[in-house]
Amino acid sequence: MTKTAAVIGGGIAGTAAAIALRHAGFDPVIHERHQRGVADERGAFLTVAVNGLAALRSLGLDPEKVLAKGFPTPVMALRGASGRVLAEMSLGRETRTVRRADLYAAMLAEAEACGIPVVHGAALTRAVSGPDGVEAEFADGRRVRAELLVGADGLRSRTRQCLDPAAAAPHYLGLLNAGGFTAGPVEPRLAPPPGVMQMAFGRKAFFGWATAPDGSVWWFANPPSKRPVESGAFTPQSWKAHLVELFDGDPSSPAAELIRLSDEVVGPWSTEDMGPVRVWRDERMVLVGDAAHALAPTSGQGASQAVEDAVVLGHSLRDNASIGAGLAAYEKARRSRVEKVAAHGRRGNSGKVQGPVGAAIRDAMLPLVFRLLQRRGDPQAWIFEHRLPRLAAGA
Repeated sequence: MTKTAAVIGGGIAGTAAAIALRHAGFDPVIHERHQRGVADERGAFLTVAVNGLAALRSLGLDPEKVLAKGFPTPVMALRGASGRVLAEMSLGRETRTVRRADLYAAMLAEAEACGIPVVHGAALTRAVSGPDGVEAEFADGRRVRAELLVGADGLRSRTRQCLDPAAAAPHYLGLLNAGGFTAGPVEPRLAPPPGVMQMAFGRKAFFGWATAPDGSVWWFANPPSKRPVESGAFTPQSWKAHLVELFDGDPSSPAAELIRLSDEVVGPWSTEDMGPVRVWRDERMVLVGDAAHALAPTSGQGASQAVEDAVVLGHSLRDNASIGAGLAAYEKARRSRVEKVAAHGRRGNSGKVQGPVGAAIRDAMLPLVFRLLQRRGDPQAWIFEHRLPRLAAGA
């Protein structure tokens, strides 16, 4: 008999989890708090690494189709305050960069193609587990009963609060985030070689940029700020002007020129992550994606780890006799890996902005450090080479 499941959140984690549940013999319904067409995914663009692409294949999805609007970025070049390249690192031959909203829409389309219903405008307010299932209540007054509830509702997860009312709040990392896209192709001197994600330790802020196939440049910036940004603190025009001023005259990158040439600038928002989440599950509810382990953007693994969660959850539920046993197996398989990835990303955030002396020391030492690390092989191989068994038949 098919079991019922309510998936809270229709973003990348939620759609992947719903597809995995369908393969595991469940009848899932996605409940998304935003209306259709409004992506619940902050940010300009993201990277799906090779391990994330492998996890998509395990779900029976074709990465070329899901990421059709993205482009390959297999190499990262890291530049110091003067613009000199400090190190180049492989990100994996197949790694792709894609607009967040495009990935969101593609995953939602894949879920609906699997026959999974999506209810929009469904904001969870309460969920209570019982011996036979979960009852969920929504802001519009609806009540839903299911045998399993999956919380894929992001950094400020309501499901996490239902599981553990004393759960810690997200931690602000001292950085704001912004991104944008130039209005069209740019001069060759401003465009990095295709396939290379450039990142620079600017004098006042960290900056990253890559050339899309149409010749336009996609970019992001991490201005430091002692406090999280408040709603309404900037207008779109004042935020763009602030970024231009921040990077004007900075030799580490062409940031100011690229921002001036951009007709689409998003942000600002506060960069946050979570320390280890104490409670991931009970006998009927479980967390996936950012709800369980929000990762700093530096990790480049947010989407990839969410899809890995989905694959492991599907296997764990299919391979165990009870839902409770399956959820316990999922947590056992996933917790140590994602906490290690989170710690790795958090270390990367700590050195994004330095004073003049610190920057000089960093730029002198980093080439040596990277050479030593790469002598032992790819220092990120443990992340990129992770593979999961196939969940979908014929995947």
